Amino acid sequence: MIKDGLDDTTAQPAGETTRDTMSATATVVHPGSIDWVSKAQDLDARGWALLPRLITQDQCRQISALYTRDTEFRSRVVMSHHGFGRGEYRYFAYPLPDLVQTLRTTLYPHLVPIANAWHERMRIDLRFPPVHSEFIARCHDAGQARPTPLLLQYGAGDYNCLHQDLYGEHVFPLQIAVLLSKPAEDFEGGEFVLTEQRPRMQSRVEVVPLTQGDAAVFAVNSRPVRGTRGDYRVHLRHGVSTMRKGHRHTLGIIFHDAK
Repeated sequence: MIKDGLDDTTAQPAGETTRDTMSATATVVHPGSIDWVSKAQDLDARGWALLPRLITQDQCRQISALYTRDTEFRSRVVMSHHGFGRGEYRYFAYPLPDLVQTLRTTLYPHLVPIANAWHERMRIDLRFPPVHSEFIARCHDAGQARPTPLLLQYGAGDYNCLHQDLYGEHVFPLQIAVLLSKPAEDFEGGEFVLTEQRPRMQSRVEVVPLTQGDAAVFAVNSRPVRGTRGDYRVHLRHGVSTMRKGHRHTLGIIFHDAK
């Protein structure tokens, strides 16, 4: 599980306001145009689904360029200091950059039916509200008030150990990773990796094929799998394989906030 760094600052409580740092409207794919029935089937089958060309190349560059702007972030984590791997990441502060906030709030309603169906199948009573602001209010009421969207940066030799992004009692079971760099041109290696552990079976590993602007939506922790005697839970972790060359940036969109 990724933990916060030592240089943390207090997050502002207004979880749905934004900074006007970049255009939030010129996305390549509008969330409402995505075939979410197909994506739900992919998530049920393997625990992840691909959202090709979710944002533009210009938006990828704009988000990557934020990494050096201290005012955009609440904390910085150097992975090697905590045994998380090599590389580093920064958690955005509230108010989130416009595009990050827009992706978080517009993708969430399409994932809620999948999340609620998963909870029903896993016999978890908790259900998620249809609007992200209502879910964030639930998190904040429980003391989870620090924003979790983050920007990750890797160089040659860096990697991210397998982990889960949990952060507190309230966990939305799906999250998004957007690749901001161009494979083979900006970097080599650094593949996005998922592992799935099933009861009494060895772990299954998947490498998710991403190019610049693509997003993967995937299970944060557990998901249901249909067996011969009904549904059972499997547990997932995600990480990044060792970078061989260049630099890689990724935007992580987590829908729950942190304690």
